[in-house]
Amino acid sequence: MLGKRPWKMAAVAAAISLLVAGCGGGDSEDPTNTANTVVIGIAEPQHLLPTNATDSSSAQVLNSLFYPLVSFDAEKKPVEIAAEKISVTKNNRVWTIKLKPGFTFHNGEPVTADNYINAWNYGAYKPNAQGGGYFFDRIAGYTDLNPLDPDGDGPEKAPEPTTNKMSGLKKIDDLTFSVTLSAPFASFKSVIAYSVFYPLPNAAFSSDGVIAKGFEEKLIGNGPFKMKGSWEHDDKIVVEKYADFKGVVPKIDGVTWKIYGDQMAAYADLVSNNLDVQTTIPTDALANAPADLGERFQKSENSVFEFIGFPTFLPQYKNANVRKAISMAINREEIASQIFLGSRTAAKSFVSPVVAGFREGSCGEACDYSPTKARDLYRENGGPEEIKITYNVDGGHKSWVDATCNQIRASLQVKCIGEQEPKFAVMQEKLQNHQDIGLIRLGWIMDYPLMENYLNPLYGTNGGSNYYGWSNTAFDTLVKQGSAAPTPEASIKKWQAAEDILAEEMPVIPLRYGQNVFGYSERVANVEMDLFSKVDLYEIETVA
Repeated sequence: MLGKRPWKMAAVAAAISLLVAGCGGGDSEDPTNTANTVVIGIAEPQHLLPTNATDSSSAQVLNSLFYPLVSFDAEKKPVEIAAEKISVTKNNRVWTIKLKPGFTFHNGEPVTADNYINAWNYGAYKPNAQGGGYFFDRIAGYTDLNPLDPDGDGPEKAPEPTTNKMSGLKKIDDLTFSVTLSAPFASFKSVIAYSVFYPLPNAAFSSDGVIAKGFEEKLIGNGPFKMKGSWEHDDKIVVEKYADFKGVVPKIDGVTWKIYGDQMAAYADLVSNNLDVQTTIPTDALANAPADLGERFQKSENSVFEFIGFPTFLPQYKNANVRKAISMAINREEIASQIFLGSRTAAKSFVSPVVAGFREGSCGEACDYSPTKARDLYRENGGPEEIKITYNVDGGHKSWVDATCNQIRASLQVKCIGEQEPKFAVMQEKLQNHQDIGLIRLGWIMDYPLMENYLNPLYGTNGGSNYYGWSNTAFDTLVKQGSAAPTPEASIKKWQAAEDILAEEMPVIPLRYGQNVFGYSERVANVEMDLFSKVDLYEIETVA
């Protein structure tokens, strides 16, 4: 189904202070906010280049600018969209992708097999340091673009790649290419729905494998909307309908992606009809939202998994029992009911209930609230006297982080503070540099509907969103064995075994399963959000 598409780290969630309500600037005087366009609130994206965009706000924008090879139907099965046909050999190793003819990029270039091959090679090439680069690691030749450090994190450095082309990508004709995987993967068709697999036009490159300066600021995609002007950082990104688009045509003429640094300001704009869709109603507005918005306050299922990550690269968090003790100090049900007013549910597993293979309570005792056991375990294992939980202020996490710290203080009798970073992107950068910012607030929206997507990227040794420095060879092996298994059922057994290792090691604390809790203005109708927490841009429409 159109709009049912993937994505990554959840930058936006609850919000902060009622004091800012009513202070929002709104967008009613924006000349781009015309009769048949809509305004949707986001946070400042970290990046927009598809292979480097790993936050929820960038995913929303990219969803308007690009058209994926496949999407998902109501049963979460992949179906061709920009692809005309995708076939695979019996051993699930060589995939052939034939594109639909007639599609063009927003600059008029035809979309060809080369556009996918060039974009994917750019994303996979290690020196380009793309946040989503690891998604190409199943393609044969990926290791040639990403040589390993011979002694891990030791003094020796990994050699420079000898090529910037993956051997597994082969052009067959202008509209057909093949993808040879380094190991069989029966579910690869689902993976390529994710935004890192979008194509890039020739105009994206100034030379072979080099992105042209300024391209990301004025992105050119193959989707239903094209960028109008440039990315206006911390303000807005405006897109308008692309007249030559050959796919399903949206009902609206454009979108202003309005960037907010404070979700309560966005909520004030929503209530006053200056913002058309707020994808997450702030925590501090939940109590009033039903009265403020009436039937325009909505909830729907999504795939969000919220958690706290341990920086296991810090000595005080290397002991798994310390990590378990902190987890047991948290009363998830109380926070879900009192802070989130039931808009979220307590998580006691490491994957979302929306994917096959989910097991309720797979985290075991470590996710049960048990303050006395937690305190004893914490003291026996020398837990630190002070705990810090860092969160991005533009996502509005203060309320629940404060509540969590209150519970930790009461249970463990240690100091606990919430530490703010101005933006998710800033926090993410510090994590990537292994700076000591304490425990870290994180969330995950699936990229594709497989249990594996909640395991490998987040906890795999080379997982692109494994910010905690946790590594476990047995876990990595089980995840790979699951991916190579001949049937979905066999895959799930291996992935569940890998999840059992997480329950023993606790590199993160599962907290909550999310749902879409959103609102819309009086100007729009048919507003739906999908499992990936994205607004369905093909269904939303304006009303008189």
